[in-house]
Amino acid sequence: MVLRERVEAFLDGPAFQRFIIVVIVVNAVTLGCETVPALMDSHGWLLHGIDRLALAVFVAELTARLYAERLRFFRDPWNCFDFLVVAISLVPATGVLSVVRSLRILRVLRLISVVPSMRRVVTALVRSVPGLLSLSGLLVLLLYVGGVIAINLFRPTGDERFADLGSTVLTLLQITTGDGWSDVMRDLMERQPLAWIFFVCYLLVGTFTMLNLFIAVVCNAMEQELSPARPDVTASPELGTADQVVLAELRALRAEVQALRLTSAGDRG
Repeated sequence: MVLRERVEAFLDGPAFQRFIIVVIVVNAVTLGCETVPALMDSHGWLLHGIDRLALAVFVAELTARLYAERLRFFRDPWNCFDFLVVAISLVPATGVLSVVRSLRILRVLRLISVVPSMRRVVTALVRSVPGLLSLSGLLVLLLYVGGVIAINLFRPTGDERFADLGSTVLTLLQITTGDGWSDVMRDLMERQPLAWIFFVCYLLVGTFTMLNLFIAVVCNAMEQELSPARPDVTASPELGTADQVVLAELRALRAEVQALRLTSAGDRG
C-alpha cells in the first residue's frame, strides 16, 4: 500500500472521524462562549487558542485529503463544502472583511459531512427540492388567487390587512402558517358575519392540503434515501440459507421427476 492510500485509509478510519467530531463540537462550544463578555474578559486567551487549534486541525485534515485524493477531492460535494467552510475561516477578519469573523460558526456545519446519518438527511432534502419547487409554484398561485378574492371581499370593511394586494397576500401567508388566523377572521366577522366561509375554505386548501404536501414530499425523499436498498435475490450470486435450501429441494425434486420419467419410458419399452 502506497503512502497516499495509507493516508486516505487513516482519514476515513472511525477513530479519526470520531476525533474530528470531538474537535468540531469543542470548537462550537468555544465559539458560543466567545459571545459571553464575562467569559471573554476572563478566558478570552484560552478561547482564542482553542479556536486557532481547531482551525489548524481542519486545515491539516484538508491538506492531507488533498494529498491523498488529489483531483478526486473536488469531485465530492461534501469535500468542496468542507473546503469552502475552512477557507472562509482563513480570510483575515479586518476592515471590510470583519463580518467574515461571524462566519466561523459555519465550521459547526462540518458535522453534516462527518456524520453519515446527517449527510443522508441533507442529501434527501436536496433531492426533494424539485418537488418542493413545484409545490411552491402551486402555493404562489393559491396565494395570488386567494389574495384577489380576499381583497374584493374584505377591502370594503376598511381593514388595513386587506387594503392592497401585497398586504392581502402577506395576510394570507400568515393564515397559511396558522399564525393568528382566528383573530383576523373574528375581526372581519364583526363587519361581515359570513367571512368565516372564506377562511375555512382557504385553510382546508392552503394549510391542511398544501403544507401537508410539502411534508409528504420531504418525507418521501427521506424514506428513499434512508431506507436500505432491497437486494435482488434472483440477481444476487450469494443467496441466503433459506434460499439455498429451497433451491436444493427444487433440484432434488427435479431429479426425482426426471428419474420417474426414465423409469416410465423403460417400462413402456
